[in-house]
Amino acid sequence: MTEKAEGKSDTVIIKKYANRRLYNTQSSSYITLDHLSKMTREGVEFRVLDAKSGADITHQILTQIIMEEEASGEQMLPVNFLRQLIGMYGNSMQGLIPHYLEASMEQFRANQMKLRKAFEDSMESNPLARLAQQNIAMFQAAAAAFMPGTDGTPPKPAEPAREPEAETGTKSEIDALRNQMLEMQKMLDKLAK
Repeated sequence: MTEKAEGKSDTVIIKKYANRRLYNTQSSSYITLDHLSKMTREGVEFRVLDAKSGADITHQILTQIIMEEEASGEQMLPVNFLRQLIGMYGNSMQGLIPHYLEASMEQFRANQMKLRKAFEDSMESNPLARLAQQNIAMFQAAAAAFMPGTDGTPPKPAEPAREPEAETGTKSEIDALRNQMLEMQKMLDKLAK
């Protein structure tokens, strides 16, 4: 049976043990900070509780995830921002900062979604974009007609066969052309998305 947060049936409870292991009570499995990071990106609500004391340590774990992301990947938090944030500890305005940062992030996400929707809407209503999509579809159909396997399905592996020495050069040229066409198809698929 899974444990859930009080009053929130969709919140997953994660227990942190003294040996630093994290246990997902919903899936009954041990997980890592990478799993929690992925859950966060997917919008899964979770709480991390100290297994011994029952204290909610979600804030500490999320901060730890941010520290690991900043150390291992591309840094997102500018040094000046971090200095200003540290400078706010102990300040009379400290209590307002979390609400301000939360509201700022919500506004950023809302603007991001509006921009994405406006872009998608403009692509749908733009006759040039529709024409480009039709051209790409026609090119893909033509490529599929001339080269099996370029329609998104992988080509069937060919039976290894011995060819006469005179045809080997022609075969390698055909293979090179096929590889070029496959690369062009991949680039067109990326452009179509």
